[in-house]
Amino acid sequence: MSSRKAEPPTGAGPGIIAHPTGPRSDRIHQAVLDATRELLAEGGLPAAGIDAIAARSGVSKVTVYKHWPSRIAVAAEAFGRMMAGALPLPDTGSAVADLTEQVVRVSAFYASDHGRIFAQLLAACVEDTAGAAYFREYFLADRRAAITTLWQRAVDRDEVRRAIAVDDVIDILFGPLIFRRLTGHYDLTEAHARALAATALKGLLARCE
Repeated sequence: MSSRKAEPPTGAGPGIIAHPTGPRSDRIHQAVLDATRELLAEGGLPAAGIDAIAARSGVSKVTVYKHWPSRIAVAAEAFGRMMAGALPLPDTGSAVADLTEQVVRVSAFYASDHGRIFAQLLAACVEDTAGAAYFREYFLADRRAAITTLWQRAVDRDEVRRAIAVDDVIDILFGPLIFRRLTGHYDLTEAHARALAATALKGLLARCE
């Protein structure tokens, strides 16, 4: 999906703190993100504790907390930046094919090790509202923007019901995948993803096939 801007926001989003800036602070910020990405890749969210992040980055815990409100916030930003561009958008010329393929790709993502980290972060954000703001800003916002692009493309071609809110479209198509990732009650396979997309699209298309 589309990558986010290179510089972190300085208090632009709700719940995002304005961290110190300047050449030294920017180097510190990046060192912490790099260390956190490594830890997440090695052992998921449990491995990215604040002590481990400080030790790996060489940045004191006090300084880390000057840049982020919680260790979940650090992990959420690091994960979001790590995943920027991970799911490129399909462009087949058909709304059905594009949206179906995107559901398949997202399902495969959730079934991967990265999907495991996603689930860990999502669960942690239930209790950590500060971290949740970073999760929305650095991970979810890009994903929702990407699906909005697909949906607008379909609207412009009169292939879908334009009166449907894009947020409803996103939740209808991709919400079940998150539920399956978290509960494990249904396998995240390509066949199941295609069946889910076919069922959901029946209510979204302007002319059902």
